[in-house]
Amino acid sequence: MATDTVHEIEEETIEQLWDGGDSPFKSEYGKLMMWYFLLSDAFTFAGFLIAYGSLRFSMNAWPLPDFVFSTAPFGIENAPLIFVTFMTFVLIVSSVTVLRAVQEGKLENTGGVVKWMILTIVGGSIFLGSQAWEWTNLIAVEGVTIYKNPFSTSLDDGKYISLEEAAKLNPRLQKKSMMIDVHTDEGHSTEQLAYLYDKDKDQKYFEKFDHHFFHRTGDHATPEVKSNEFVKGDPYLIAYQNGNYFPGAYQITGTETVMAEEMGPTAFGALFFFITGFHGFHVFSGLIILLVIALNTWSGFYAPRKNGHVMVEKVGLYWHFVDLVWVFVFLVFYLL
Repeated sequence: MATDTVHEIEEETIEQLWDGGDSPFKSEYGKLMMWYFLLSDAFTFAGFLIAYGSLRFSMNAWPLPDFVFSTAPFGIENAPLIFVTFMTFVLIVSSVTVLRAVQEGKLENTGGVVKWMILTIVGGSIFLGSQAWEWTNLIAVEGVTIYKNPFSTSLDDGKYISLEEAAKLNPRLQKKSMMIDVHTDEGHSTEQLAYLYDKDKDQKYFEKFDHHFFHRTGDHATPEVKSNEFVKGDPYLIAYQNGNYFPGAYQITGTETVMAEEMGPTAFGALFFFITGFHGFHVFSGLIILLVIALNTWSGFYAPRKNGHVMVEKVGLYWHFVDLVWVFVFLVFYLL
């Protein structure tokens, strides 16, 4: 009898601890699974960023973010990191708006949830559009691809020089010229473009307008210059050799040596496009999920459940994760 009483007490105690209907983790099943997913995704991003950091610090020459990311829409030049700072600000603000949506969901305020989720979608769309512009600028204008990187490191022992300075410093350089097409608002014309030719190295030095002003056609490289593409301030040289255009030519301090800055490591472009593209895919996926949940909330689909719009909280966790990952991407690519 005593044994039976002990078993009955143990069974009652077990039932009090967990009756089988409620989660022992005091968390909804879907949110628990979301946490598992985010943890595994965090390891994935960590692996990518660690790989980038390992390559970044194992090479002597690596593009400097202040030089690579110095342009912005509407013709803004020489403004290091200003555009990516705007992108980051927009994404962080969208994290605040999704938090407000979660708060309104717990109050069963359908209108508030929809309003704040729409604002989150707008913020995420602005970020994604900004990233698309950045990619387009790097590929079409700056010439960065997964196979080529025109950006090397900054000059520690020299200064960029002009055509005239290089001709005075190095008698070996012969001054020549070639015809170019010039497109302006007034029409089309052809003009001569002067350059210096180094016969020993079979290398040409051109006055820098912007290092993307060369357009490859077939086996020949033909400069195409627009009037509004001239660099403001003192011009300097770019170098052309073996089908490649280098970002600059410079004089070694205290000498008469004129050098061409070498092309940067190709790993930069491959890693940048892959990792930021992977993050962009997460943002795009989040926007789709946000839109679906916003429409379901607006239609009253979640109202009968009376569970504080738990789906809004799940997508909120995902969106906060996407924002947090971008902070690390921003640190690694734009600040190191």
